[in-house]
Amino acid sequence: MKTNKSYTKRIKVTRNGKLVARKPGQDHFNAKERGRTKTVKRAAHMITVPKRIVRQFLSKTTK
Repeated sequence: MKTNKSYTKRIKVTRNGKLVARKPGQDHFNAKERGRTKTVKRAAHMITVPKRIVRQFLSKTTK
């Protein structure tokens, strides 16, 4: 099965095989946000994805 490129562009795989991604809604309309909120939005977050989704969409990147 082919790897879904839209998933692979948003998700990075760490050396230990964990999946890291940014939360949505961070690219614009942030001028009115507090400084702390902007800092939190910049950070990447660990995500949990079911094994079925990993096999279906991320099979090439996690090997």
